Amino acid sequence: MKYSKKILVAVMVVMGLNSHAQDSNNPWAVSFGVNAVDTKTSAGGGNGWLDRHFSQPFDAKDNWNVLPSVSYISVSKYIGDNFSFGVQGSLNKIEKYVKFAPTAVGHDSRGYVVSNPGDLMYYGIDASVKYSFMSLINSKVIDPSLHVGGGYTFFGDSSYGTINPGAGLAFWFTDNLGFSLATTYKKSFGDREDANGTPDAPSHFQHTAGLTFKFGGKDTDGDGIYDKDDACPEVAGLKEFNGCPDTDGDGIQDSADACPDVFGLAALNGCPDTDGDGVADMNDACPDVFGLAALKGCPDTDGDGVADKDDKCPTVAGPKENAGCPWPDTDGDGVLDKDDKCPEVKGTVANNGCPDNAEAVMMKLNEYGRTILFDSGKASLKKQTYPTLGSITEILKEYPSSRFVVEGHTDSDGSNEMNQTLSENRAAALKNHLIENGIKADRLNSTGFGETKPIDTNKTAAGKAHNRRAEISLIKE
Repeated sequence: MKYSKKILVAVMVVMGLNSHAQDSNNPWAVSFGVNAVDTKTSAGGGNGWLDRHFSQPFDAKDNWNVLPSVSYISVSKYIGDNFSFGVQGSLNKIEKYVKFAPTAVGHDSRGYVVSNPGDLMYYGIDASVKYSFMSLINSKVIDPSLHVGGGYTFFGDSSYGTINPGAGLAFWFTDNLGFSLATTYKKSFGDREDANGTPDAPSHFQHTAGLTFKFGGKDTDGDGIYDKDDACPEVAGLKEFNGCPDTDGDGIQDSADACPDVFGLAALNGCPDTDGDGVADMNDACPDVFGLAALKGCPDTDGDGVADKDDKCPTVAGPKENAGCPWPDTDGDGVLDKDDKCPEVKGTVANNGCPDNAEAVMMKLNEYGRTILFDSGKASLKKQTYPTLGSITEILKEYPSSRFVVEGHTDSDGSNEMNQTLSENRAAALKNHLIENGIKADRLNSTGFGETKPIDTNKTAAGKAHNRRAEISLIKE
C-alpha cells in the first residue's frame, strides 16, 4: 500500500486540472465507479495477436480483477468540436494473474494458468483525449466514444508507462447525470516478468463502469437554457424562443411583438384586433367597430369614401368635399344648404345657418322684459303685460335651437331675503308662462337676483318701478 498516498494525491491534483469533458453546455464532468484489470493480453500463447488479446474479453470470473468499492475517479473538460481532455486515477488489487503455461499443472484447455501473485496492488494515473459520436448520431441519450492517451501504472513494486487506446459508451439519464462504461487497452513495452516469474510490466485491459456528473453550465436567468444558447440570457424565457420571453403568451416572442403585453395576432406583429377588421387596435381609429383599412379601421356605411365618424350624412352617399353629403354647404357655416335658411350667408347652427344677431335680439327681448309688470310684492303677472309676453314668445320661437335664461329683479323695499325669493318666483312665473305658450321647457332656465342689480334709483317710485323687472338672456353654448 506504499503507493496509496501517491494515487490519492494525484487524484486530488487531477480534480483541480482542466480535464476530460462531455459537452459545451456543461463543460466539466466528474466520473467515479469501479474498475476491472485483465492481464490475459500479456500472457502470450494463442493463435496470433487477435486471439491472444480478444479470445476471452468478457471472462470476468476467471480473468478480471475487481476491487468491490469505488476504485476510479476522473475529471474532464470539453475542449470543442466533440473532443474532451481528461485525467483518471484508479486503484485495484491483482489476485488473478494470467500466464500461458501449457505444461504447468492446472492450465485450461488453451494452456492458460490463472495464479494469485500475492498482495499485489495496482495504481494508475492516465490522461486521454476523447471524441464523442453523440452529436453525429443525433442522440441525446446514447453517447459512444473513442479515446487515446497515455499513463503511468504502478504494478506491485514496478512502475511503467503505457499507451492507452480505448472506447466508451455512456447513457445520459438527464442533462447532467449518466452511466458510463469504458474499456482501455494499456500497452506497455516489455510485457516482462522478473527472474522469479512475478509480473513486472504487463500490458493489460482496464474496464470501468460508473456514474458521470456534468456541471459548469451557466444559466443566469434560470429558465433552463444555458447562457451560451440563450438569446435573452438576462430574462427568463421559453425554449422555443431560444430563451426569450413571450409575456402575453400569444406565441410571438417579446422582441418581435409590437404589443408584448397584450395577446395579439401573428399577422399583426402580436397586436390585438378587437373588431376583427384586420387593422390593429393601436392603428384603428374605430377599434370597436368593424371598418376598412383604407379608413384606418372605421366603417363607411354609405360607401362614399368618407368614414362615418367624419360623414355628416353617414347613410347617404356624397362627395368628400361636401363632408359626405349629397348637398353642399355653400357658405361653409356647417349647415347644409338644404337645412340652411340663409345658404349664401354664413351663420350659426343654432340659428339654422343664418347670422345670429344676438345683441339686437337681446335688446329687443329686454325692452319687452322691462314692460312686464308684476303685482306689488307678488310674483303674479298683470294682465296688461300679456301682449308683451306674446311678442317675447314669438321671438323665442324664431330661434328654436337656442336656449335662454329668465332673470328676475326687485326694488329695495323689504328685506334682502324676501326680495331674493320674490325675484326667483317672478323669474319662475315668467318661465312657466312661456312654457305654457309653446316654448320647450329644456330651452329655458330661470334665476333671481333680488335687489342686487338695480338699473335705476330706488329712492323714487319711478326708479323702483324700473328695478322691478324681468330680463331674458341668451345662453351661449
